[in-house]
Amino acid sequence: MGNLISTFLPADLFDRISNCVGEQAKYVWGLEKNLRILETELHKLTRARADLKTRVEVEQQRPRTRRTNQVAGWLEDVQNLETEFTELERVRAQEMDRLCLGGLCSKNFVLSYNYGTKVVELTDRVINLKKDGEKIEVVVEKAPDGAAIELPLDHTVVGQELLLGQVWRCITDQEKNRGIIGLYGIGGVGKTTLLKQVNNNFCHQQHNFDVVIWAAVSTLQDDIGKRIGFSEDRNWKEKSLQDKAVDIASILSGKKFVLLLDDIWEPIDLTQLGVPLQNLNDGSKIVLTTRSAGVCDQMDAEKVEVSSLAHDEAWKLFQEMIERSTLDSHTSIPGLAETLARECGGLPLALKTVGRAMKSQRKVGDWKRAIHKMRTSASKFSGMKEEVFSRLKFSYDSLSTDELRSCLQYCCLYPEDYEIPRRELIDYWISEGFVCDFDDGCDFIDDLLQACLLEEEGDDHVKMHDMIREMSLWIACTVDKEEQNFLVRAGVKLTEAPKVEEWEGAKRISLMKTRIQSLSEIPTCPRLVTLLLDGNWIEEITDGFFQSMSSLRVLSLRINLSLSKLPSGISNLVSLHHLDLSRTNITGLPQELKALEKLRYLNLDHTRFLSIIPPQLISGFSKLEVLRLLSRGRWSVLEEEEGSVLCDDAEPLMKELLGLKHLNVLSWSFRSSLAVQKFLKYPKLVSITQSVWVECGTYTRPPFNVLHLAYMENLQELELGSSKLEEMKIDSTEEVKKLFRNGFRSLNTVVLRSCRGKDLTWLVFVQNLKQLNMQGFTMEEIISVDKLSDISEIIGSEHNIFARLEYLTMWRGTNVKSVYPNPLPFPKLKKIQVFHCRQLKKLPLNSSSAKGRRVVIEGTKKWWEELQWEDQATQNAFFSCAVLWEDPYY
Repeated sequence: MGNLISTFLPADLFDRISNCVGEQAKYVWGLEKNLRILETELHKLTRARADLKTRVEVEQQRPRTRRTNQVAGWLEDVQNLETEFTELERVRAQEMDRLCLGGLCSKNFVLSYNYGTKVVELTDRVINLKKDGEKIEVVVEKAPDGAAIELPLDHTVVGQELLLGQVWRCITDQEKNRGIIGLYGIGGVGKTTLLKQVNNNFCHQQHNFDVVIWAAVSTLQDDIGKRIGFSEDRNWKEKSLQDKAVDIASILSGKKFVLLLDDIWEPIDLTQLGVPLQNLNDGSKIVLTTRSAGVCDQMDAEKVEVSSLAHDEAWKLFQEMIERSTLDSHTSIPGLAETLARECGGLPLALKTVGRAMKSQRKVGDWKRAIHKMRTSASKFSGMKEEVFSRLKFSYDSLSTDELRSCLQYCCLYPEDYEIPRRELIDYWISEGFVCDFDDGCDFIDDLLQACLLEEEGDDHVKMHDMIREMSLWIACTVDKEEQNFLVRAGVKLTEAPKVEEWEGAKRISLMKTRIQSLSEIPTCPRLVTLLLDGNWIEEITDGFFQSMSSLRVLSLRINLSLSKLPSGISNLVSLHHLDLSRTNITGLPQELKALEKLRYLNLDHTRFLSIIPPQLISGFSKLEVLRLLSRGRWSVLEEEEGSVLCDDAEPLMKELLGLKHLNVLSWSFRSSLAVQKFLKYPKLVSITQSVWVECGTYTRPPFNVLHLAYMENLQELELGSSKLEEMKIDSTEEVKKLFRNGFRSLNTVVLRSCRGKDLTWLVFVQNLKQLNMQGFTMEEIISVDKLSDISEIIGSEHNIFARLEYLTMWRGTNVKSVYPNPLPFPKLKKIQVFHCRQLKKLPLNSSSAKGRRVVIEGTKKWWEELQWEDQATQNAFFSCAVLWEDPYY
């Protein structure tokens, strides 16, 4: 056949055709061999890929690295070739069946040729790709930063979900563009943890910020520079502060940024450091944490308080620290563990420290001992000093003066969780010499509140967090023992005073709210400056008890209801500045008190059996600044007591007080209108009186006219007890105007007990009234519509009666039907209490009275069900905060 063809074709053309057909035919007759070669080369390539991946994984153990684009592209090419091979394998059997004549020919030569061609070409690409992989030397590179760099976070983050959401909304809500957000709270409360969660949110949540920067205050410029690319410049760290600021501003001015600043102790001039604050107007944000609310204010930050955890959240966190097998090891342990968790005061740092120490303790006795230790001396608990108190002490050390630190330590003399009256605390501080006057004391309280070392409890009280108190006691009893040395058993159920050996060397002793019945031993404590014995059951104090207390400045015996007399040895207290005998049952003041020449504060409030104060005793206290004599006591009804300045409506005492040059605070009691008239003759006494008790008798004639007290310019508290009140008559237009301008200027608290009268419309002149407390009263209406209308007509405008009222309490108002018949605005109202006022069916409220405030209304369920509301919207507005009680005697 070949010879036949060759006879028709030239020899050279025949050879070329034969070679061409042979080249093409090899893709067909060599198909099986070519497939085996492809498989072999592909296996070599996949092994090379595995080796390269291993190299990449090892290199990527270094932080912030990623595989190079070259590696990523090569691996992608390998994947693509594997896909092509899979496709060839899928039709392999079909192509092999198409071959014939032992594989030398094909039933469809064109199809077999095309398939064979693909096999050979893929083999060449596999071989070449493997060679390319062998040339790769650098497999990873430094990863470029995203908007934020994720920070490591403790896995035990509990109770901050709502707060995190609030802060996130503050950052991302462009409608409320407050540029700086300040997270403030005491040390160990979780501010840094919260800020880390905010940072990490930027790694997982959608946002429109270009860069998120975490910076420490001490290295702020360098941290910012590192995040925006200046770390590559070796010379940048050597630049001046001003030059760095210029560089930072040049970059950040073109970005929408978030700057996270942790643990700020004082205001920072961010502009000087290069942070372009003008960008805050375009949506950039700064979020800082601090222990000082004052720092937030000074940096014009929107304040977000990070508070201690509520008990449920604290208990959840504590359980996460304890091994489950420990809690399950004894039926008593979960209850004991929950009690121990409560002792941590909701402070996450304390909960974690105590939890770690107890995680494997499976003996009930160990848990009981731990609770006792936390209650009596928390500093001895494992890890507490090193991990908790040492961090809290930074806040203490950062206070600006020694006096401020002493004021803070003074608060730990009160029992745990005690609501400390501001006025009482400041009086102590003045007597101790820490502050000069009341205003100075208010400033100090504000400083401690701003530093998050005290907490506000309403307007008139403060409170010390349990862990701050324990830290302060640790400092006073251990760190500064030589200088301070406190002995504190406040709130502990003692029946006997500590042994006299424990008193020795103490500077301040607090045995408040215990059950001590007598002080029969004689301690030796020449360094003792403060002795607080409030709230005990003391009946007797031995005569020699005070003989070795010549340095004592403050002595409080208040609320010892069984104490009827003072020992003669009290004359040894020659350094005493402050004596509180309020709410005791003493019947008289002994002459020995004359020795207390330095006395500046004497409190005899509510000494109901006090009947004898010797002549010239009080006037002998030439340095006296504060005298409190508010009492429903026996002396207020005495006609005469021989040898006492309390006779004749206590006018002899009034005259004595005129000679006290430094007296500036007075509280007083009256038993009749005549007594009031006598007192008003002495303008000096009127001008310094802050509190008054009036008890004139409910059937006495004439009734008492409250307006006689209207021009006591510093009167803050007025208590009316067992008195018939004169009905207010509007006889003079000028008098009404004068009362409205100048009447009751400082009065903020009015209390009525067992009073009779027509109404209390005179309250419209008490324009700063915050608290109104009425108990056992007979009035049918509190504010008369007609009288109020007359007053409004005279003053020429509608008068908002209760513009500053915060608390309204009504108990046993048997006849009261109305506070005021029409709805009134209560812009400051916090709480209304109503009990045993069956005829009071409507309150002066509508849906807008409280203007969105959460006002608590407390009463019985039966009373609430019978209340008539302005409309359904009004009832709905107040129902959510109602506190309702069962009352079988309603």
